[in-house]
Amino acid sequence: MTISLKNIGRRFNREWIFKGIDYTFADRESYAILGSNGSGKSTLLQVLNGSLVPSAGDLAYTYESKLVNPEDVFTYLSLAAPYLELIEEFSLSEIIEFHFKFKHYKPGLDKQAVADTLGLAGSRNKLVKYFSSGMKQRLKLALAFCSDTPMLMLDEPTSNLDTQGIDWYLSLIEQYSANRLTIICSNQEHEYSFCKNRLSIADYKS
Repeated sequence: MTISLKNIGRRFNREWIFKGIDYTFADRESYAILGSNGSGKSTLLQVLNGSLVPSAGDLAYTYESKLVNPEDVFTYLSLAAPYLELIEEFSLSEIIEFHFKFKHYKPGLDKQAVADTLGLAGSRNKLVKYFSSGMKQRLKLALAFCSDTPMLMLDEPTSNLDTQGIDWYLSLIEQYSANRLTIICSNQEHEYSFCKNRLSIADYKS
């Protein structure tokens, strides 16, 4: 998947969060979107994943040399972000089953493998609402990484994770980020140190 931006901007009321972005996110490459808290990183990510419409400019998605309708982009995308809510009344087993009604497992994976990846194979019947904040974050990440999509977008991926959780995240990067467009929003280098390309929101402030 390739995302092409031409003069992209987004504003709230009269304030421009960013504008004038001419940039291409190329297929199978890794990118870090950098900036301080509140700088607009998450807003740009939401424009890229189609959940926000840009206030200016044009955005195009291409997959295997064919244009993709922006309304269909979600089918090509795996996303983990602090503002995404989990269905807390579901058990671990139920939420994995529910998620993979909409996405395909990466080759070689199944429900058991996802639970094993989380280290929670023995908690399949535990309700998500009883998970710690760190385990909820792990669950979001595991669902995103284990989905067979050409795009992976992660916003502040190690929020609520301890040192062991950060190491776990980095191991998932090694296993599951290859051969897909990967975009990380972050201001912590350990989250994006593997990214070959960097985009700073500060370069696109008015």
